[in-house]
Amino acid sequence: MTTLALNNQNKLTKTHAVKTSTTAKRLVNTKNLSHDDWLKIRKQGIGSSDAAAACGIHPYLSMLELWMIKTGRIDSNIDEGSDGYSPLYWGNQLEPLVAKYYSEHTGNKVHRVNAILQHPDHDKHFMLANLDYAVVGTDEVQVLECKTAGEHGARLWKDGVPLYVACQVQHQLAVTGKQAAHICVLLCGHETKLFKVERDERLIASIIEHERLFWQYVESDTPPNPDHSASAAKALKLLYPIPEPASKLDLSQDEGANKLFDELLSYRDYMSELEQRHDQVKHQLQALIKDNEVAVFDKGSISWKRSKDSTTLDSKALLKAKPELLKQFSKTRQGSRRFLVNTNT
Repeated sequence: MTTLALNNQNKLTKTHAVKTSTTAKRLVNTKNLSHDDWLKIRKQGIGSSDAAAACGIHPYLSMLELWMIKTGRIDSNIDEGSDGYSPLYWGNQLEPLVAKYYSEHTGNKVHRVNAILQHPDHDKHFMLANLDYAVVGTDEVQVLECKTAGEHGARLWKDGVPLYVACQVQHQLAVTGKQAAHICVLLCGHETKLFKVERDERLIASIIEHERLFWQYVESDTPPNPDHSASAAKALKLLYPIPEPASKLDLSQDEGANKLFDELLSYRDYMSELEQRHDQVKHQLQALIKDNEVAVFDKGSISWKRSKDSTTLDSKALLKAKPELLKQFSKTRQGSRRFLVNTNT
């Protein structure tokens, strides 16, 4: 599996745009579209927010999990709940304020694009886009992408536009045929940054080919190779939750599978060795710190404090004294698959 390499994102404004006559198709009007219907239409193609995952560079969503969403195996994790805990919820709530700030500080007028757009070329029909806003009255930019990021997400913006956001915007420019976009991001609720991204034809060509390959996985119902991410681990658990009883797969003659198994054993031994080294150094430092709570070094510090005493429930003693409570308050916990490695030596 290959992944898309996006380099020098802070220099995107220096790329050379090529004029294009592309005009996106308005696939469906979203003004009165229900959220459920919107999600169904999103499954018909790769949206701009899907682009980075389809290219294998999204920090939170793997190709495999996106494939499971597009093939209907799992629901999208897009949550617009109003419980106050969803970053996506607050992102949607703050988006108009970010757009208002942008208009006030740039003088550019913006308006909503109430449509799901589709690439006009038939061989790129899988490319869809939802634009936050269109910028009107200026030749400099045509698209506005509004972003919000909390304390954790803000770290991804310290060196400029994150790779997955740059991929998203280039996808939008590919679908619409537009030449440039502004990204206005609100960081931690009090800092705003503005970036300009110009159309990059070579980058767009690479994105299209990666997305075309991903869509072939979707149309053929073939799962893409998993990566190292937590998203891929989650997807594999959902894809293969329960094994066939007493089943066994013989891969002893499969050269590729045996190579992977050898790599796994090698990494396992290496990790064990590193863990032993880590623990040895940790213990040596603890011996130096002795009775002190904090030790300061030229590059940082170590805290070795005692936690506060806490009161916990002694469940064993409780059940011994009141065994009838086990039946009254017990519950069944669903089992999970355990990945255990055994060797022949």
